[in-house]
Amino acid sequence: MDAVDLRTKSRDQLMQELRDLRKEALNLRFQRAGGQLASTARVRTVRRDIARIQTVLNEMARKAS
Repeated sequence: MDAVDLRTKSRDQLMQELRDLRKEALNLRFQRAGGQLASTARVRTVRRDIARIQTVLNEMARKAS
């Protein structure tokens, strides 16, 4: 997921994607704790995608004010 792609989306779309990624991060944490995590790289990818979305949302908020 690129920041360029995220900037073309609306605020509502970004918020929905952020919710989905946070749910996935929670599930991955439970899988890691239970020893069932198949792809440890996915945890890092999800965390970075969450950070990208939050950055774009903060940029949008700064432009609005």
